[in-house]
Amino acid sequence: MATTLRRLFWLALLGGAGYAAWTWYCRRNAEQPEPVEPIEPVAAPQAFAPAAAWVPANDGTCPLTHPVKANDNSKIFHVPGGRFYDRTRPERCYATPEAATADGYRAAKS
Repeated sequence: MATTLRRLFWLALLGGAGYAAWTWYCRRNAEQPEPVEPIEPVAAPQAFAPAAAWVPANDGTCPLTHPVKANDNSKIFHVPGGRFYDRTRPERCYATPEAATADGYRAAKS
């Protein structure tokens, strides 16, 4: 019994070492992608008047043009991708976080 366990231990040890060597070899010989030059953003022409700084929420949702959700009671705003963004029922919707800050709101801490 002890001999069988000893043989299984050595077999597992050799198998692990072989797997580690194989993954190292594959990573070493993998083709590296060509570096891509960054694309510089182009400023859009001002053909239209700028959108209003905020709009009232419609049934607890904000339009795509004003994604920043703000709550009047707490004076806190939430940006898309924030921790509580999906749970927030806004009273005002802002186009940018800067516009919400200019109106006296503060960003959510998380």
